[in-house]
Amino acid sequence: MALIEARELTKTYTMGSTTVHALRGVSLDIESGDFVAIMGASGSGKSTLMNILGCLDQPSGGAYHLAGEAVERMTPEQLASIRNRRIGFVFQQFNLLPRTSALENVELPMVYAGVKAAERRARALAALEAVGLGERGGHTPSELSGGQQQRVAIARALVNQPQLILADEPTGALDTRTSEDIMRILSDLNAQGMTVVLVTHEADIAAWARRRLVFRDGLIVEDARQSGPAATAEAVA
Repeated sequence: MALIEARELTKTYTMGSTTVHALRGVSLDIESGDFVAIMGASGSGKSTLMNILGCLDQPSGGAYHLAGEAVERMTPEQLASIRNRRIGFVFQQFNLLPRTSALENVELPMVYAGVKAAERRARALAALEAVGLGERGGHTPSELSGGQQQRVAIARALVNQPQLILADEPTGALDTRTSEDIMRILSDLNAQGMTVVLVTHEADIAAWARRRLVFRDGLIVEDARQSGPAATAEAVA
C-alpha cells in the first residue's frame, strides 16, 4: 500500500518580478515501509518536495495523499494535526530546546498532542532507550555530543509513533563515524517497519536507502532501486 501518493505536484514562488518553478509536475508513490533517499543540487526541488510531503507547505497544483488523506485541501489546523499524528521530523541542526533536558525535549510533541504527564514521561524514556540514551535523559543539549543530540531528535520524532520519518540532511552536521551511527538507527527503525524518507547530498548516506530519487530543475530525473544496507538486511532476514 502506498503511504505517499503524489500526482503532478507543482510549486511556484514569486520573488519580486521573478517566478521560480521549484516543482514542475512531480509524481511518485512511496510504499509503506520503504526507505527513500532524495538527492539533488541546491535549488533542484528536493527540499520543496520534502516540505510538501511533511505537510509544512502545500503545493501550488497537483494532488498529495498521505495515508489516504487528501493533504492539498487541508486547512492549517488540519495540516498541524496530520503532522503530529503521522510524521516525525529529524533536521540537520537537531532543533532541540537548549535549556531543556533531553527527556523534556522528547516529551514536547506529546504536550501538543494532549498526552497526560505520566504517559509522556514513560513514552519519552522508552524512546530515549530505543536510541541508546536511556541514561542521559536529564542532560541538556549543551551536555551532549552532536551525535547524542541527533539521537535525542530521533527519539523525539519517534515518540508519537508516526508512520513516516522525514529526515532533512540528518548527518550534515556530524562526522563520518557518528553519521554511520545515526544511519544505523534509521536503518534499524526501517527494518522494524517505519517508512523513512531522507534528503541528503552525500552518496554514502543515500546508499543506506533502498530507493534513490535524484532531482534536477524541479523534476525527478532518476528513480532507482539499490541494494544498500537496509535492503541487504531485509534480504538476509
